Amino acid sequence: RPKTISKNSSSIIGFILLGFPCSREGQILLFVLFSIVYLLTLMGNGSIICAVCWDQRLHTPMYILLANFSFLEICYVTSTVPNMLANFLSDTKVISFSGCLLQFYFFFSLGCTECFFLAIMSFDRYLAICRPLRYPTIMTGRLCSNLVASFWVLGFLWFLIPIVIVSHMSFCGSRIIDHFLCDPGPLLALACKKPPLVELLFSALSAVPIIILFLCIMGFYALVLRAVLKVPSAAGRRKAFSTCGSHLAVVSLFYGSVLVMYGSPTTEQEAGTQKIVTLFYSVVTPLLNPVIYSLRNKDMKKALQKFVRI
Repeated sequence: RPKTISKNSSSIIGFILLGFPCSREGQILLFVLFSIVYLLTLMGNGSIICAVCWDQRLHTPMYILLANFSFLEICYVTSTVPNMLANFLSDTKVISFSGCLLQFYFFFSLGCTECFFLAIMSFDRYLAICRPLRYPTIMTGRLCSNLVASFWVLGFLWFLIPIVIVSHMSFCGSRIIDHFLCDPGPLLALACKKPPLVELLFSALSAVPIIILFLCIMGFYALVLRAVLKVPSAAGRRKAFSTCGSHLAVVSLFYGSVLVMYGSPTTEQEAGTQKIVTLFYSVVTPLLNPVIYSLRNKDMKKALQKFVRI
């Protein structure tokens, strides 16, 4: 039985991440499965990065954003999966207090950064289709680089205040977190005394990337759809839909699971539901993204084929 945590947060040894409780054989099977998924995710997203860097024709804002997004996906999945794999083979399943806070910070900072990148990628597609003549003068290489740098910095500053507040909180009672990562809900439930504004602050900061940016993305694609439907030729419409289809599919996968996660009411089965939904947008989606982009984009397929032949 887990020992009670001292009320002094500095003396906390760590927390216990339950993960996916099952037999030893089941844990080993899950370890093998998620190891394969993790390696495929690294290979898929890494191939896109290499293809964009290697092929001069892909040195455009659209593909530069895609390469950064693929690198972001590698970082995102790495913030959770390696620790999850270690827990599958661990008897104690303990994560240190500092390790828990770091995972909390990186997971949500990278998730926030992903929301920003999905928004700017949709804005890029809006400019390319709705403002094609002005696109080269608006979306310049300098603007693209500035946006990329700004969103990386902003994403990592976004949840800095909540993590500082949590790091000064004291925790009592059971050390058990019924999750495979340090999620704020189960983590804050272990606090001896929660600051009254911490949950409100976290909800407010989460609302911008989750809700407001999602509405912006949908707004951009509504304008794109209206412009595409005005294109007289069927071939032109297909090309425009093909250009946006892969990105819209990624947006649907990511935001669909995130909205289910944070929009569902609290129930007794919430812990199990949280694990499955979090697993989908944090592990499955980064695995599928390279497949979606490479299958629906002819230029990317050609670049990947040439890169593989090297």
